[in-house]
Amino acid sequence: MLPQVQALRYVTPLREGGSLPGIVEADDLGTYVVKFRGAGQGPKVLVAEVIATELARALGLLVPRLVVVDVAAPIASYEADEEVQDLLTASIGLNLGVDFLPGAFGVDAQLTPDPALAASILWFDALVANVDRTWRNPNLLVWHRRLWCIDHGASLYFHHAWSDRPGSLLGDATRFARQTYDVSQHVLSAYADGVAEADARLRALVTAELIVDLVASVPDIWMAAAGAGDAVAARTSYVEHLTARVAHAEAWLPRTEAA
Repeated sequence: MLPQVQALRYVTPLREGGSLPGIVEADDLGTYVVKFRGAGQGPKVLVAEVIATELARALGLLVPRLVVVDVAAPIASYEADEEVQDLLTASIGLNLGVDFLPGAFGVDAQLTPDPALAASILWFDALVANVDRTWRNPNLLVWHRRLWCIDHGASLYFHHAWSDRPGSLLGDATRFARQTYDVSQHVLSAYADGVAEADARLRALVTAELIVDLVASVPDIWMAAAGAGDAVAARTSYVEHLTARVAHAEAWLPRTEAA
């Protein structure tokens, strides 16, 4: 499970994000970008963030540390902004914290990453079906001269079709497994010719045991809200979808036009 901390002070909202994440100080002396359970995008985004981020970490990509942030009612009462106060009130309990990287800056069109690293990021995004790594929103930071991947809540989009009704079916893993990935708008599309080599290095790392462990790291309260109101059923379905996706890489592996 992810480590858990207690929120002490809400510092400021980050209005660049549609879900209004905020900077929060916690009792471990850490500062986190907190993504709130009560935001309009809902808990499914937090589930995707945890699974995809921890998978990226297992593949050797640089991603910030994640924690579970417990938000208590008094924090909301001290917030003057009514929009933020409503969000905090709706998010009392467990939320997702992403380690704040002070001084990090976003990439621009002058980015020239290591080709093998770029291809690895592209392969990872294709695996988790991350649709949010375009020049409109690169979700890549440079920190201490190294490239960091952030914001993976738009991954695993299949779960947005799941019903919240108890006993509902949680999607068709076979369909997701073979769904192609559009690389044309990806910020690293120029490095697609290295994806086959990245696949040869990375696919073997994504074992069934790893997938089970990644899914198990998500708190029950978020998992239960992901579909069917049943954390166990939802976990099983996430494992099935990701396992099937890995097994059918030939269907979604990005390729250059020449290939």
